[in-house]
Amino acid sequence: QVQLVESGGGLVQAGGSLRLSCAASGRTFINYDMGWFRQAPGKEREFVARNTGSGATTVYADSVKGRFTVSRDNAKNTVYLQMNSLKPEDTAVYYCTARTGAGARYWGQGTQVTVSS
Repeated sequence: QVQLVESGGGLVQAGGSLRLSCAASGRTFINYDMGWFRQAPGKEREFVARNTGSGATTVYADSVKGRFTVSRDNAKNTVYLQMNSLKPEDTAVYYCTARTGAGARYWGQGTQVTVSS
């Protein structure tokens, strides 16, 4: 069982920045593929970014490419999502997700990001 705890959400004006953090339990964090999804009101959950355990591969949704950066600190069992040039359409609950080497997927409880125009 992997527990994920997100933090760093909040209210920001358009054009501003936020950094989300996701702390994971487990002793094999380096083997986890970590990712971020988001869900806006009335919409389905959508992929934002992911990062492999080694950090060698990072993938972004087209909607955030060039503005968001996912990174990880394996020593702290933490993955980050740096969000710059935020837009009102980025408003959503952001979820951290982990996929273990065994293929199990876990989700955090989510953190609200609100971008005002």
